[in-house]
Amino acid sequence: QVVLKESGGGLVQAGGSLRLSCVHSEWIISDYGVGWFRQGPGKEREFVSAISRVGGDTVYADSLKGRFTISRDTTKNMYYLQMNGLKPEDTAVYYCAGKVGPVSANARTPTAYTYWGQGTQVTVSS
Repeated sequence: QVVLKESGGGLVQAGGSLRLSCVHSEWIISDYGVGWFRQGPGKEREFVSAISRVGGDTVYADSLKGRFTISRDTTKNMYYLQMNGLKPEDTAVYYCAGKVGPVSANARTPTAYTYWGQGTQVTVSS
């Protein structure tokens, strides 16, 4: 069982920035990926970004590319989501999730992920 925990959410004004963090417990495997998803009020869970632990390959939702940046610190089992130019429509609960294997075409699919954190609330005021 791998446990993931998000932090860094909060209330921010439109145009502001936040950096979310995700830390996970040890995995036996070394080749895995971590993704970020979000779920806004009354909306379905939406893919945001993902990164491979090995190699650092990244995938982004097309609509968020350029504003959001994913990164990692493998020495600390930490994964980050830097969010700039936040908009009220970015308001959501943000989740990190872990999947076996590197990120690839299926990284956008929630069902590809085995482990999920509890989420952190991000609220962007206008």
